[in-house]
Amino acid sequence: MSFVWTLAEQQDGRLKGVSFELLGRARSLADKLETKLASVVIGHGVSEEQLEQLVQRGADEVYAIQDQRLAHFVCESYSNILAHLIRTYHPTILLAAATSMGRTVMPHVAVRVHTGLTADCTELDIEPGTGNLLQTRPAIGGNIMATIKTPNHRPQMATVRPKSSRPLPADPNRVGKIIEVPLIEELLDERVHVVGYRTDTADFVNLEEADVVIAGGRGLKKADNVTLLRDLAHELGGVIGASRDAIDRGWLSYSHQIGLSGKTISPRLIITAGISGSIQFLAGIKTSQTIVSINTDPDASLHKVADFGIIGDLFDVLPELQRRLERRRTATDRTPEDAPVGELQRAEPS
Repeated sequence: MSFVWTLAEQQDGRLKGVSFELLGRARSLADKLETKLASVVIGHGVSEEQLEQLVQRGADEVYAIQDQRLAHFVCESYSNILAHLIRTYHPTILLAAATSMGRTVMPHVAVRVHTGLTADCTELDIEPGTGNLLQTRPAIGGNIMATIKTPNHRPQMATVRPKSSRPLPADPNRVGKIIEVPLIEELLDERVHVVGYRTDTADFVNLEEADVVIAGGRGLKKADNVTLLRDLAHELGGVIGASRDAIDRGWLSYSHQIGLSGKTISPRLIITAGISGSIQFLAGIKTSQTIVSINTDPDASLHKVADFGIIGDLFDVLPELQRRLERRRTATDRTPEDAPVGELQRAEPS
């Protein structure tokens, strides 16, 4: 029997990346508890090859409940199924991603099985001696980190910030069990029907999935200067983000906010301009592959963790980066040897 579970997510029959991120977190917990790890898939059209990917990324067992009527997320039906599985198999830990699905269904399930839920966790661990799940999340507006336990009820449930960790590498030699669980008709809630999805929400930005992010902070000085970020993001095929300072000033909507009180991201490249680097912001970008910091302050905290630090005025640096990228794009007859050498200096570790 498996005692640590994760809730995988799918869309149109394809597993989402957060499904594999969760397994990386849960694998270490299961190893510390010396127990099995299982992943639960609710949906339709997820192939056996994809289910095997969950095994390759850390699962010992996969519980797959698939039916055409489960293709789209409906909280009531998904909650019925999860609650039934919990009462049947009695896991001690259940993790989901802090996505729109996880944030919706996990509280619903927690109430029904009479247990606690810690939302938006950034760290998870096992307490020595008791085996309790230690669930760490930002509190008091992100100014402190609180560690929470659920000592008296099971399962211990938590949602985890997407992009706060990376998935384990796939191991094609891992062996696990895929269990097809038949759908019990009574678990479907016929009161809710999905008739379509709205995809044109104004000013929405999918920061979590972006490969390139151009982020600005208080150093932008005013909302009109956000256009500097937008132009560079367009040139690099990225999206724009912001620190909490910029959001609080109303320069961008909350969907752009990065940090403990916003979104945790892990792009291939993030360029920050006019952001000093509070602890809350740094926690939101720590798994980024390459960090570039632009700031006039040589002692800015962000310079100390950046891969490349530019000590300069963003109003000079961003337009110059824009010009160089445009020249590079248009100079199709230039050989690689003729290309200008950049002036970025790799930041020294603190």
